[in-house]
Amino acid sequence: MSQEQTLSLVIPARDEQTNIASLLTEAFDVMQDYRGFEVVLVDDGSSDQTLDTALGAAQAASGRLVTVRHERSIGQSGALATGIRHASGRLIVTMDGDGQNDPADIPALLQKANTILAPDFCIAGYRKKRKDTAWKRFQSRLANRVRNALLHDGVPDTGCGLKLFPRDTFLKLPWFDHGHRFIPALVKAIGGEIRVVEVNHRPRNGGVSKYNAWNRTWAGMLDLVGVMWLLRRTRVPVISRILNSQAV
Repeated sequence: MSQEQTLSLVIPARDEQTNIASLLTEAFDVMQDYRGFEVVLVDDGSSDQTLDTALGAAQAASGRLVTVRHERSIGQSGALATGIRHASGRLIVTMDGDGQNDPADIPALLQKANTILAPDFCIAGYRKKRKDTAWKRFQSRLANRVRNALLHDGVPDTGCGLKLFPRDTFLKLPWFDHGHRFIPALVKAIGGEIRVVEVNHRPRNGGVSKYNAWNRTWAGMLDLVGVMWLLRRTRVPVISRILNSQAV
């Protein structure tokens, strides 16, 4: 198995016992012929049976599942970072644990990745036909327009949990709470390529969202200002030569 063929699906999840089994079953079914595929599930301090349910689903599907549990919830961004650090794949695909992302879209993201020669890149999912309430869709459209106008990341739907990027690229990025919404902007800031793939979006069948209008709006505004400062201060060195006299 070559290093280039390894892929880790990282799923942060908190209190998703009603959604996680079907999501994992779908993922293992879609990726059954992909050598080196694994799922890394980070249970972000669930109070239900998310972890045990996931283990049962992986065993039934004979899929490789790595699980990490946070003693207390630290949020989606922290859970993503934990999962990526425990992943063994060269490529990382991320997905929400609520079942609204469709694992059937992963091959399309991989196909797009195969067209990119740059070492650093991000393939961002675009939920063109969202299955959310009208109010939530309005909030998302407004937030995306403001963010794109200020950061110029070229992504119409940065809140989509479905993204694919090299693990090494992620490890170069500064990271912070709610950082998952700014991955394309941060990758672009280090000279990476950004591509967008339209993906499916499904209604939530169980559980409740961890976000509301208050925490999305105010946290988003604060984070946006911080990321604008960060991007202005980011400098990427262009190395023309490295000499090591002891190696001669």
